[in-house]
Amino acid sequence: MKFKHTLKTAVTGLSAHKKRSALTILGIVIGIMSIIMVMSIGQGAEELILGQIRGMGSRTMSIEPGRMPQGLSDMYEIYTESLKDREVEAIKNKNNVRGDNQVAPFVGFMETVSYQDEKMRTMINGADKLWMNIMDVSPEQGRMFDDTDVKQMAKVAVIGSNVKEELFGESDAVGQRIRMKNYNFEVVGVLPPVGIIMMMDVDDLIVVPYTTAQKILLGISHYHAILLEAETEAMVPDIAEDVKKTLRELHNITDPDKDDFHVGTMEEAMDIISSVTSAMTLLLIAVAAISLLVGGIGIMNIMLVSVTERTREIGLRKALGATSGDIITQFLLEAIILTIIGGIFGILLGAGFSWLIGFGIRRIGGFAWTFFFPVSAVVMGIGVAGVVGLVFGLYPASQASKKSPTEALRYE
Repeated sequence: MKFKHTLKTAVTGLSAHKKRSALTILGIVIGIMSIIMVMSIGQGAEELILGQIRGMGSRTMSIEPGRMPQGLSDMYEIYTESLKDREVEAIKNKNNVRGDNQVAPFVGFMETVSYQDEKMRTMINGADKLWMNIMDVSPEQGRMFDDTDVKQMAKVAVIGSNVKEELFGESDAVGQRIRMKNYNFEVVGVLPPVGIIMMMDVDDLIVVPYTTAQKILLGISHYHAILLEAETEAMVPDIAEDVKKTLRELHNITDPDKDDFHVGTMEEAMDIISSVTSAMTLLLIAVAAISLLVGGIGIMNIMLVSVTERTREIGLRKALGATSGDIITQFLLEAIILTIIGGIFGILLGAGFSWLIGFGIRRIGGFAWTFFFPVSAVVMGIGVAGVVGLVFGLYPASQASKKSPTEALRYE
């Protein structure tokens, strides 16, 4: 009964200053809201990226030049010219790499393309049918270039829907010729609008035979990557080891730490993405937690002011028999109630803004975004809010309990 009376007194004290109470909890609201948004958007982004990686198939791997960067000082190594035709042929050789696997070189670069008076700068991918199969896209108009086009270094191109719209408008693009680096390319196919795949905007893409891109457009003898699709998912780890062994023998490398290439599987890519997004989410949560600290200090300051303003009330309660423990409980309850109310509003606002941001990303960005409402963040938000109220309300409550009833009643 005594606790019920103390709780009622705390609620009455807060109700007497509604505007001040609302402003007091603003820091808590912002802090909890930020944590909810960071966790929700972080999970949504992670699921988006992982979903796109899964869409490429668990049998896919990529061999890229340079060792896997361990830091900024290693980034230059990704530009090494360690992957050439002999590496492609060695990987295709079943005596080196087990299984009936699909192998295709890949090059990618930015280039300005034009059609009549229209120009645009966009991404050019030098690839073949395997790349299309991995990306799970195919032309909705015209055709995909074939192996003959690749062997003959044909000047043919498959363009994305935005490229078609930018250069040709409503006119038919198939059969027309676009210009790249003073060469005319026949448009043989137009891709449907598919948006972002593996963080690549396929709608703004032009795909040409990798031989054409490598020899004619770039004039290089190496590749930017080699794509490999394993015969079965179970064989992926063994094939990855075969590839590493083959390339090390080809490059006379005995120390794996000196590899001038790296092999990435989809499983490894998903592990890396999960680790990176989790680390970024924790970092952002730590930043958002600063708002909770500021909010807690704000609550402590306001509670100290409240203690001073209500000195006579404290004296009256003590004169009527209230103990120091009752006074501490009352002011602690006021602080905890403020922070929990702030936590509830922060959770609601965080969920609402997260949903709106996800909706905007889906509608404007074209991403297949999934809204997540992190229950763990809700539990953490309410728990942290309560702890903040307890910690930052303890000192003002202690100060209130130490006031002498006689001096408090004389206070003006």
